[in-house]
Amino acid sequence: MHRVVEPDVAVERLRPEAAPEDRGSLPADLAGWAEQFLEEMSSPPGRAYIRDALLGDPLAGNAGQCSEYAAQQIHAILARAAQRGENVPDAETVLDRVVAPMMYRILFRRSGLTAEYARRLVTETLS
Repeated sequence: MHRVVEPDVAVERLRPEAAPEDRGSLPADLAGWAEQFLEEMSSPPGRAYIRDALLGDPLAGNAGQCSEYAAQQIHAILARAAQRGENVPDAETVLDRVVAPMMYRILFRRSGLTAEYARRLVTETLS
């Protein structure tokens, strides 16, 4: 049974522990990050932390902080790709087309939560 964690503690547990891995190209970096994000957030502890972070948060401050963690990781990936001379989308596009659909499925429709799904979202976003 999951023990409810204070929302601010849950938000801290959702903070990434390391910078996104450099796999040499934007498609590889973003796909690797998306796969890891999906795996972590869709795991039973990940879903529990998401639920706890949002619990009793009527002003959505915790949700905003969780979103900011993802945005920081995406900005790092995009900045690294831009330094390599790659064409990069803006971070909001990645949030809307990669992160948002994954979070929707994690929270409301748990089927299809696979690495292949994460890679497909990245491929479609970068096309």
